Parts: sequence; structure tokens; C-alpha cells
Amino acid sequence: MAVPDFQSFFKPLLDLAADGKEHSIQEAREVIAKVMALPEADLKEPLPSGIQTKFENRVAWAKSYFIQAKVLESPRRSMFRITQRGMDLHKAGHKRIDIRILNQYPEFLEFHKAKSPKEEEQEPSKETPEETLQKSYESIRGDLASQVVQRIASNSPQFFERLVVDLMVAMGYGGSRADAGKSIGGTGDEGIDGIIKEDRLGLDLVYLQAKRWEGTVGRPEVQKFVGALHGKRAKKGVFITTGKFSEDAKNYVETIDPKVILIDGRMLAELMIDHGLGTTTTATFQVKRIDSDYFAED
Repeated sequence: MAVPDFQSFFKPLLDLAADGKEHSIQEAREVIAKVMALPEADLKEPLPSGIQTKFENRVAWAKSYFIQAKVLESPRRSMFRITQRGMDLHKAGHKRIDIRILNQYPEFLEFHKAKSPKEEEQEPSKETPEETLQKSYESIRGDLASQVVQRIASNSPQFFERLVVDLMVAMGYGGSRADAGKSIGGTGDEGIDGIIKEDRLGLDLVYLQAKRWEGTVGRPEVQKFVGALHGKRAKKGVFITTGKFSEDAKNYVETIDPKVILIDGRMLAELMIDHGLGTTTTATFQVKRIDSDYFAED
């Protein structure tokens, strides 16, 4: 199963409120989860942001839409109750309530903004606005990561060497860039391309292997690197490639000592984006929520 679209929560939320009593959003979540017989796995499914579960987010948005449509009202902090309009809507006996039904209320249209005739003919979105925003962000980020990998592949091996240094320093390894640069590149020592400090004091060392490959790096290449680590009595290693690692290689490093981290082209691009390396911010959007403490008069 999967968490139902947020409009599927409209009807059970209205049914709960139809008793005319005040209810909390937490109570609504508990009741709706039981009414819809949602399995535990669905209830724990997180949003892409990881801040909240998809179930919690969708129930909250259902409540928000009802309040904007004046179907529910919030008499006090974290509580809601049905309005006369909500009672009338409940008595109408709809088997399912969705955005199209809420569009009959002018207050909701003002909040939701009327769509073009062509858009209104289409099926209403099954996602909350927050989920749509997050998916759009993930799509833009995924496209950027692909571009980053392509640009790395089109540059020289010397550029890749500098990139590895810059990334490790940006992530907090190696102390200064000058210190890190002295330790990486051109060694070719038994399968090890570089050594970098794990912290500014150099209390531990991380051994590096960096390969600009377009194909798949298999287990034999990784084993050579691990063998070189054993020769150095090293405890930690990072293997970076512009290509991909085979499943066999990934499974292999899960069962060995020393600890080896595999960074493929996609992960390399993701780390560069996270640390602002080779990328720049073009726009920033802040998603804000109500500060309940500010509005509390107790």
C-alpha cells in the first residue's frame, strides 16, 4: 500500500468533526489511521525532507484546506471544530470530498486560486503543495547532478585531482587546502592516489583512490585498493569515481575491515551540490509555518 492522497483524508476528517466537539490534530491522525486501516509502514513513510511523515503532513493539509473553506474553524491553539457550513457539507452525504467540492466556497477559491478551464478538467493534484514543492526541488537537483557529472567527465585528470582536494577540504578534512594538496595526487603508491588528514590535527589519516571512469568499477579494482590499505595498515579509505560501482563491489566493502567508502559519480555530484562546490544558488524559497507561541495569549 501507500499513503492515500491528501484529499482522501477530507471525508474521514469531516466525519470526525461532525459530532460538533473540539478535536486536536493528533486525535484526528489517530482516528483517521484506524478508520482507513493504514499499516504501520505507511504511517512512518517520511517526506523527502525527512522532517515529518507523509501521513502527518497530509492530515495537516486536509485540516488547513477545510479551515480555508470555512468548513472547520480553530477556536484555540492546536484545536478545531466543525462550522455550520461543515455540518451542511456533511449532511450532503458525499462519498468522497475533494478540492472540486470545496471550490463552491468563495473563501476557498480566494485561498486556492482558481485554475484555468483546461487545468480544472484535469484530475486535482494528489499531493500537498509542500510535497509538490519538494518533488520539484528534487527534480531540479537531479538534473543539476547530471550536469555536474558531465562537466567533470569533460575536464582533465588534473582538474579531477583538484576537485577531490577541494571537496575533501569543503567537507572538513585535510586542514587547509595547502596541506591537503600536498598529500594528494601523483603518488600512485600501490593503488593509493593520496592521503589526507581526517581532522585538522591529523589524529587519523584517510587514504584515497580517485578514478575518472565512465563505466563500472568492479570488485577487483576495489580489492586492489583494499590490499593497498592493508599494506599501509590503514583503517579508512575512500574510493571516488566518476562512473559507477558494481553491486558486487558495494557488497564487498560491507564485509571488510578497513572501512572503505565508495563515492560514485552521482554521489560525488550530490556532495558537491551540498557543499556549494562548482555550483551556485540562483534562488531561495523559505517554507514557513505558524509560530503558535507568538499568537498565544495565555
